[in-house]
Amino acid sequence: MFWFQLLIIILLIFFGARKGDVFMGLLGGVGVAVFVFIFNVQPAAPPIDVMLIILAVVLAASALQSSGGLNFLVHLAEKMLSKSPKNITIIAPVISWLFTFLSGTGHVVYSLLPVINELAIDNKIRPERPISNSIIASQQAITCSPVSAATAAMIGFMAPLGVGLGTILAISIPATLLGIITSALVTIRKGKELEQDPEYLRRLAEGLIVTSEQKAEKQAVSKGAKASVVLFLLGVLSIVIMGMFTNLRPSWVQGGETAMLSMPYTIEIIMLVCATLIIIFGRPAIETILNGPIFRAGALAMVCAFGLAWMSSTFINGQTAFIQEHVATIVNSHPWTLAVIMFIVAALTTSQGATTLIMVPIAIALDLPPYIIIGAWMAVNANYFLPVASQCLAAISFDTTGTTKIGRFVLNHSFMIPGLINSLISVIVATLIGSVLI
Repeated sequence: MFWFQLLIIILLIFFGARKGDVFMGLLGGVGVAVFVFIFNVQPAAPPIDVMLIILAVVLAASALQSSGGLNFLVHLAEKMLSKSPKNITIIAPVISWLFTFLSGTGHVVYSLLPVINELAIDNKIRPERPISNSIIASQQAITCSPVSAATAAMIGFMAPLGVGLGTILAISIPATLLGIITSALVTIRKGKELEQDPEYLRRLAEGLIVTSEQKAEKQAVSKGAKASVVLFLLGVLSIVIMGMFTNLRPSWVQGGETAMLSMPYTIEIIMLVCATLIIIFGRPAIETILNGPIFRAGALAMVCAFGLAWMSSTFINGQTAFIQEHVATIVNSHPWTLAVIMFIVAALTTSQGATTLIMVPIAIALDLPPYIIIGAWMAVNANYFLPVASQCLAAISFDTTGTTKIGRFVLNHSFMIPGLINSLISVIVATLIGSVLI
């Protein structure tokens, strides 16, 4: 029965991934219905904490975007990139990682791509190199951003195991950074030089390459946008500090025992206050906050959390005995298989958040050491494997030289080599650091 029910989950994920968007989360609800009404499994509790963390974080990030804060961050990125354009293949991915780390969404990289493309062309550097690495870096940062949906889910799952936000960040930050720097160095000479690339030369001859002199002037950044960025960063910093220094959180005596404010509640409170202050001082158009792309992406993450995590937890509840008796032995003997499975699921779902919601509860049910779970969690950044994710498609369209592309055999695309390097290095480094810290 275990394998049959697992097959149902795999089929639901497969069909959900093909249709994409909100359909994947809805199919998670279908999975819950199948387990409850057909297999008579008692339903698990919906992941309310995870959903509320995502909602609070997304409200603050969406307010930041509506106030022009993200545009201000892009303005700062352009200045940083312009200081050393010859090293853009290394600097651009680091900046992309930093922006996702701060904002909690990999979609911020869309605003950086035109800048990276322009500076690469002006300095005769093949745009594929910094662009492909920047796309991977922006996704790697999802697993170490304290305000991303995937990390929000991870905080909720790992808290009962005694692993807090500080420990997760202490593992994931160096692991992902080392991965993107290694990838950038390995691919710094990838492909033909720009002036030797036939596709670039064809587009240049046909007048399809727009020079920097022809670019439109950038719009001035408002004081409200700058204030919004400061407020948002203070909110992120507060979350990190309270996650690392638990004694800073309020506590109460209940029934003779001391109860501390939980990390999920801490994030929710801080982000709601942060969103409020951004609206007051950043003065965004209120109606745009719930209509922007960041809020839409966050709403999608909540739907996926509602359906997929609920389905996964319900499945585990019904098969706990079998998992502990049979499956746990296999995975404990070969813990690397967990990272491989996470990678495959992430490649199918193209979502770090969805993969976290599906796989981490299963990993916890297998009674694996926390450091193995966190190390394998680095493999959820696999949405590049099949180049159908929006980030990959956006990168291809923003590269006006045509050097960033999908190859004839589909899998030989521009993101494969930097992506695999990042995944491998991040998993290994995170596992090693985790084995020391936990």
